[in-house]
Amino acid sequence: MHPRHYRTEGIILKRQNIGEADRLLTVFTRHHGKIRCLAKGVRKPTSRKSASIELFHRTVLYLAKGRQLDVLTQTEMVENFPNIRKRLKAVKAAFHCAELVDLLTAENQENETVFSDLLEVLGTIDREQQLTRGQVTQFERKLLSELGFGLPNSPSRESLKDHIESIIERKLRTAEVFKEV
Repeated sequence: MHPRHYRTEGIILKRQNIGEADRLLTVFTRHHGKIRCLAKGVRKPTSRKSASIELFHRTVLYLAKGRQLDVLTQTEMVENFPNIRKRLKAVKAAFHCAELVDLLTAENQENETVFSDLLEVLGTIDREQQLTRGQVTQFERKLLSELGFGLPNSPSRESLKDHIESIIERKLRTAEVFKEV
């Protein structure tokens, strides 16, 4: 059983606006796995928390237990991967990796390997000027293996995508990461 307040490190996977000033966050944390929490008032211009809860940021979160959702009380940004936002292909790749982690992991299932792999791939996407398909494919393969989903029989990119979509039972929104616009 968790105490009423707790601290955890996580990577912001998804955000959804709620009401006029709040935001629902999906975060993959080092010690609690995927969690959803409510960030109250973060869309107000005076909010101090908003900068550290942008997508893909690695952040220390201070949370208070709530009835249905935990509530974000304080944040400290650890790493923001500033170069990801400078290149469209890097943003697409980061969105794709975040979508995979969000869809393939269950809530509150700690998995430090997945956390480390996600951190590593975001760092690679941030550092590399020319992102390769192989770097994202390697992350997909590691994630599937770590989570026990296995790999498709064929090593092709298309069969990997089909395998993932058969697991999540829908099309990936970010499947065409390397398709030119």
